[in-house]
Amino acid sequence: MRMRNKYRKPTNLRCNAGSLCSLSAAVWGLVGCLLMLHFYSVLHQKVVQGGDIQMRMSQNPLIREFEQVEEENIQIPPPRGKRSPRAIKRRPRRATALIDEFLDESSQLRHVFFPDQRTAIDPKKDARNDSFSYYPGRIWLDTDGNPIQAHGGGILYDEKLRTYFWYGEYKDGPTYHGHKKGAARVDIIGVGCYSSKDLWTWKNEGIVLAAEETSETHDLHKSNVLERPKVVFNDKTGKYVMWMHIDDANYTKASVGVAISNSPTGPFDYLYSRRPHGFDSRDMAIFKDDDGVAYLIYSSDDNSELHIGPLNQDYLDVTRVVRRILVGQHREAPALFKHEGTYYMITSGCTGWAPNEALAHAAESILGPWETMGNPCVGGNKDFRLTTFFAQSTFVLPLPGLPGSFIFMADRWNPADLRNSRYVWLPLTVGGAADGPLEYNFGFPLWSRVSIYWHKRWRLPYTWSGKE
Repeated sequence: MRMRNKYRKPTNLRCNAGSLCSLSAAVWGLVGCLLMLHFYSVLHQKVVQGGDIQMRMSQNPLIREFEQVEEENIQIPPPRGKRSPRAIKRRPRRATALIDEFLDESSQLRHVFFPDQRTAIDPKKDARNDSFSYYPGRIWLDTDGNPIQAHGGGILYDEKLRTYFWYGEYKDGPTYHGHKKGAARVDIIGVGCYSSKDLWTWKNEGIVLAAEETSETHDLHKSNVLERPKVVFNDKTGKYVMWMHIDDANYTKASVGVAISNSPTGPFDYLYSRRPHGFDSRDMAIFKDDDGVAYLIYSSDDNSELHIGPLNQDYLDVTRVVRRILVGQHREAPALFKHEGTYYMITSGCTGWAPNEALAHAAESILGPWETMGNPCVGGNKDFRLTTFFAQSTFVLPLPGLPGSFIFMADRWNPADLRNSRYVWLPLTVGGAADGPLEYNFGFPLWSRVSIYWHKRWRLPYTWSGKE
């Protein structure tokens, strides 16, 4: 260890008249003033921007309706017999009594989380009396009258066709366990695609990427895993590119798969799978920025962190650039979006099929650093907020014409019967100051708050969808 000489005399700087010391002090004082002025202007600008956003949002009657907080008061019935062993196994560490009821397929409250066919959302039947009303957790029917199968999915808006395309896991098969300790699973059927002009009435476009029935070595063999498909359009090549999580039944392959098509409704040609940047990859998403650059973000290092990096120009592979973010935070199910130059992301914890607490994150650059802002869920009750309304994030969809407004898309997984998993779509808004200070901005909450509001029923306006 290097010891300091406590008897050493201080060094004296000899300063002449008109002194360099005075000049140096003046310069550093000026620099300090300029830094303080710059910091104050940045802070003031953020505060003003937050105030402007809040004012614009408060003047919009639809946004006011979004932000109406709805509470839930669910009475938990007395226990009836023993709980399912599978329900006990699925329970996360921060368990609550209501989570126990949710995970127990024999619960008396099952109908609260998974309403039956009698309450299904049927756009054909409800078009007059209940148009554009979303009921999170209810069965949602397509235009043929069948439940929509697009789990873990995402939405692509095709500007030429002026049509939304919803892609997701087609899970219309029996649920089983590959082995005693294995997770609940459904054989791969393929990626389902649905089209819509209004985000409420969905036409089934069929299976756009089908499972492989014969070759057991193929990535898409029905015994493997295909999850979280996302599609982006490449403006340069004119191709539709699909990325997805590819795995084996034991989740040891941990790769991404890539497919390509000339049409949004397929068929998509499967190209390959690999571990991006040489790392394991599980829950993943694709984000296309305003400049046309697309990014892959995925859970890695046994789900202990997220990785993010740009794709190459044809979107068929990653580049060498990659950043590790949220290291050691154990987050998955990333859903990335952008608002007024700031990047935001919703993630979930890692508790398998069991729901857990969502977190919102923000960054000035998509490659980071990313800061965690806290739980964005508003309303319901404490159990609802700590379980992301008993769902898991999959995508955040901007609503054109409604600045700062988005649709938060999530899956309410039903591990006892995965085909009967439900969709939880809720309004998400960005605006106002964050809830608490963050380390990155020196204790000042400069980010705009992200809020996901619970509603038993909510709707998009007729004017937004082009209907009067």
